[in-house]
Amino acid sequence: QVQLVESGGGLVQAGGSLRLSCVASGGIFSSYAMGWFRQAPGSEREFLVSISRSAISTYYTDSVKGRFTMSRDNAKNTVYLQMNSLKPEDTAVYYCAAARYGVALTLYSVDYWGKGTLVTVSS
Repeated sequence: QVQLVESGGGLVQAGGSLRLSCVASGGIFSSYAMGWFRQAPGSEREFLVSISRSAISTYYTDSVKGRFTMSRDNAKNTVYLQMNSLKPEDTAVYYCAAARYGVALTLYSVDYWGKGTLVTVSS
């Protein structure tokens, strides 16, 4: 059983930046593809980005490409999401996810979820 704990959320003004972290425990971290999803109030959870086990490949959804950067440190069992040029529409709960199979994560390929961290972007 893998546990994922996110941190780094908070309130930021539009145009600002935040860095989210997700620490994993209970499994072999380097054997999982990792990803970030978000869910805004009244909306479905949506995929943002995923990273391969060796960090060679990343996959971004168009809405965050060029603004968000995902990275991982297998020695620290941690993934990061650097978010720049934040917009009010980025306001959501951000979830860390782990998948045993595949690289481009979907809602259905995720095996483990974190509990989420709230990001609020004010205009």
